[in-house]
Amino acid sequence: MNFGFVIDNRSCIGCHACSTACKSENDVPLGVYRTWVKYTETGTFPDNRRHFQVTRCNHCSNPPCVRICPVTAMYQREDGIVDFDSRRCIGCKACLQACPYDAIHIDPETSTAAKCHYCAHRTDIGLEPACVVVCPEHAIIAGDLDDPHSEISKIVHNEKVTVRKPEQGTGPKLFYIEGGDIALHPTATERTPETFMWADVKPLHGENIRADQSHSTQGLPAAGPIQIGGRVSEHMVQVSYNAQHEVPWHWQVPAYLVTKGIAAGVALVFALALWMGMELSATTGVFASATAVVFTLITTVLLVGDLEKPGRFLRIILTPQWKSWLTRGAFILIAFSIVVTGWMGIELGNLFGMVPDATLAAARPWILLAASPLAIGVASYTAFLFGQAEGRDLWQSPLLPIHLVIQATMAGAVFLAASGNVFPISGAIAELARTVALWSIAIDLGVMILGEIGMPHASEVAARAAHDITHGRYKNYFWVGSILVGHVAAFGVLYFGVPVLPALLALVGLYCYEHAFVMAPQDVPNS
Repeated sequence: MNFGFVIDNRSCIGCHACSTACKSENDVPLGVYRTWVKYTETGTFPDNRRHFQVTRCNHCSNPPCVRICPVTAMYQREDGIVDFDSRRCIGCKACLQACPYDAIHIDPETSTAAKCHYCAHRTDIGLEPACVVVCPEHAIIAGDLDDPHSEISKIVHNEKVTVRKPEQGTGPKLFYIEGGDIALHPTATERTPETFMWADVKPLHGENIRADQSHSTQGLPAAGPIQIGGRVSEHMVQVSYNAQHEVPWHWQVPAYLVTKGIAAGVALVFALALWMGMELSATTGVFASATAVVFTLITTVLLVGDLEKPGRFLRIILTPQWKSWLTRGAFILIAFSIVVTGWMGIELGNLFGMVPDATLAAARPWILLAASPLAIGVASYTAFLFGQAEGRDLWQSPLLPIHLVIQATMAGAVFLAASGNVFPISGAIAELARTVALWSIAIDLGVMILGEIGMPHASEVAARAAHDITHGRYKNYFWVGSILVGHVAAFGVLYFGVPVLPALLALVGLYCYEHAFVMAPQDVPNS
């Protein structure tokens, strides 16, 4: 068995019977959709036409939402249906980022992920999905793609069918007959609030949207008039109805990238000082280890607080799904926190005379030997998690793991360098941290400019997100916050020995960059 759908756009009349049947059959709350009908209009009156497209989960052969789920709440059945278990879901929203089709949402009543599950409760007893039964035009065909005698199999083999985003390699099993580019590709046309029929336009990240603003429903600039053959055509292509899902990740994600960067970077800089044979005082060891512990704890609080079901967080540990980098990252963080807590314990023991100097000198190298690869893992695992988020093409960069390690080194170094002016830290490690900070700021600046400006992007979606960072709504975060404040100004004041301020500037700049990098790809629509 290998269940799939065919949508015959030649027959669809846009009646929304499938949407309402889906809501009724599955008790879908108001404001969210498992199935919806997108309206796209082309031409100018009187030569205009409305196109319909039924949109839902594609029940992919290679579903990225299943791989990224840390607790197997998303899973693929033997019959090909991609199903979900709301009882297991922790509300991490990673599956929403992994889906290239915007087919998953957070249920406002259960605070868990939800989507089309092919009416599995009906399929299991030999019935068709509710949307298929209720369609008055037989525009939705469901069945076994592996059965050569089934209606859907014959249609797929005999008709010219298309799928959405085949380049993602997900193997979607939602096929369209006469699926036009303007409907299949979300970025083929812009959306503006004034073109929508009886639809509320949700603002992105809390900004106010007025009908006269040049923002689409997904935060993209309006296309405006199109010049064709010397005349201006106002509405050659426009979307007049579509579902909108909330942006999944907000300020907690860029904030946790900064806090875990500080924790990992401090451990790496201290390890470098130790391996260079520097004499390090007891207070220096206590401060460095305590910093790593505190910022790891803050990172954990941010991660758990961002869950829709924070009370279920322990399921990542108790029932882990090991293909998910959210699970792997959680265990890397746990291992790192155990090691740095032990490091802090032995440093405190030495400070209060309970651990001899010889014992500390013998233990430090082994502790830092264990902490260093874990620190690199803490800094870089998010890059692999972002790599599994296949709905956000900008995050798919192979340079991202290296970039995150550079940023962590910079964050830890500037923190230690600035702290040397306030806390009793060995002069040698403060100077080493200052040197490492200067180099890492310069390298990070080069990587950012190379990555965001100098390098071409692999897809149109990634290029749009990058353009939004450098020239769109996030340009001030990038140019002012990150480049000017976080790199140029931070490098300058650190070079001239200004106390404390360099860390503040660099960390503010780092947050500005992470904010733009996390938010911009989420503004590019997937439906």
